Amino acid sequence: MRFFARGGFVFHFRRSVTACYNAAKTGHFRTFSDSAPAIQFSKNRAKKRAPAAGAEPHIIPFLAEKCGENLNVSRSVVDPSHRACNSVRTLKVVAKISLAALIGAWCMMVESHASGAATSPSKPHIVLFIADDFSWNDSAPYGNWDVRTPNLEQLTIDGMKFNFAFAASPTCTPSRSAMYTGLYPMRNGAHANHSLIKDGIKTLPVYMKELGYRVVIAGKTHIGPREEFPFEYLPNSNIMPPGKHALLWTDLNTKAVDELLSKHDVNQPLCLIVCAHSPHVYWPDNDGYNPASLKLPPSFLDTTLTRYERAKYYTDVTWMDKQVGEVRASLAKHGFSNNTLFMFTADQGAQWPFEKWTLYDGGIRVPLIASYPDHIKPGTTSNAMISLVDLLPTMIRAGGGSPRTDDLDGRDFLPVLLGQSDHFHDEIYAAHTGDKEMNHAPMRCIRTSKFKYIHNLAPQIRYTTHISEGEDRDGRGYWASWLRLAETDPAAQKVIDRFHNLPAEQLFDVEKDPYELKNLAQDPQYKKTLEELREKVNAWRLQQGEDLNKVPMPEDARTGELKYAG
Repeated sequence: MRFFARGGFVFHFRRSVTACYNAAKTGHFRTFSDSAPAIQFSKNRAKKRAPAAGAEPHIIPFLAEKCGENLNVSRSVVDPSHRACNSVRTLKVVAKISLAALIGAWCMMVESHASGAATSPSKPHIVLFIADDFSWNDSAPYGNWDVRTPNLEQLTIDGMKFNFAFAASPTCTPSRSAMYTGLYPMRNGAHANHSLIKDGIKTLPVYMKELGYRVVIAGKTHIGPREEFPFEYLPNSNIMPPGKHALLWTDLNTKAVDELLSKHDVNQPLCLIVCAHSPHVYWPDNDGYNPASLKLPPSFLDTTLTRYERAKYYTDVTWMDKQVGEVRASLAKHGFSNNTLFMFTADQGAQWPFEKWTLYDGGIRVPLIASYPDHIKPGTTSNAMISLVDLLPTMIRAGGGSPRTDDLDGRDFLPVLLGQSDHFHDEIYAAHTGDKEMNHAPMRCIRTSKFKYIHNLAPQIRYTTHISEGEDRDGRGYWASWLRLAETDPAAQKVIDRFHNLPAEQLFDVEKDPYELKNLAQDPQYKKTLEELREKVNAWRLQQGEDLNKVPMPEDARTGELKYAG
């Protein structure tokens, strides 16, 4: 027998209505077998078990005959450990209620039972929250206690944290297009930043609408063509902060999300994609962080300007974390939380050297945290390797569909979420082509639990990004301080050289060298590993439709109208 005892008290009605009435008269209620219905009364709702066949028609007339007298009725919070079948538990008297009220409640439950099949949601709501340019280890759940991220901490307490999740590409449009198609960038066509997917590619809103979902996207979009992504684009979900005008100051308006939830019928399955604009540059002024006390990654050069910008970045991370909390609060306020699969991730790593626009872990390794009450065990951690192309097939499966493996590169990892498996991919892949004139860096990689192999397809091109070539607010300001330090510090000069000059092949032992500082590609000890991973990357490129004799560049990707937001 199952008890519904969370936040309320339980009435158990026996088939014998006389026994039920006598229990009320004596002030004792007893639990019975699964043949009896169980009702939970709580502050906002009542839940009822299916009654035994033929039981309901006899209860209300019998109790109606007994109306008119007030009874001292037992009320208590039931110990959730009381779950044994056919057990007997006495509830102590703590309140006085009338039998008439009991009848009224029972009538309401019978009515609810009669119409429940038509109104109860048969599918979970699915909410995917995507942070913008957010490195996997820049939050407290992933070990960075410099950053204030209380809402991500709470989400981790409520659900499952993945330690090894990876984007399909280290830049915005290719990564998002891969998430929304379940296909890696070269296969879906959007392999360069600000590029479009191929015509005829089936996308997330199409898949989920076929399953009966209302499919809404709020916040940043940066995908196209728009007709291939038939989302319901939430009005007013992008706002410009007061006094700001540049496109990259655009912010997510969580009030629009709250309004959507307040008006949406909770019994209609909702698939909601919430896309923050933070912590993508431009970063706001520092709010409460001490630059001098921050720990910097070992791949960085330690300068005053770097610390100053790091504090601004963390301020934006905290702002994004606040937005996560606001969306989750809205889900709870409007009755969605108990039947919602909520997933949090990021499109790729942050705009720092050796992170965004690279295939190092700093560029493609992302946070992934999921909660789903009564399905995902709270406070759990998984070391299963996940690619963000796996999100779509997992959402399809959660929504009652059957994702076709020949149509998608991604795979359904719902068994991992439900605790049925602790293993998924043996290896994941990722691709990058470039970002218009700022970044021409075609590269491919494979990542296992032990090694990372990167094939730089055009090593003769000097590697640059917005950080080295853009404006101060893109990162050029602190980058200039790195260049000044390199003028007198040989170690700093090596960092600059490593940034600009990419060898044809890179191999890293990511277990021993998590920041990928030591390239093992020329080490004879790792020759066999290098050859095996090289062959796998070549086979993957062919499977993705690439010509191994051609080097795809950003200008080879399809271009056209591409809305950044709205």
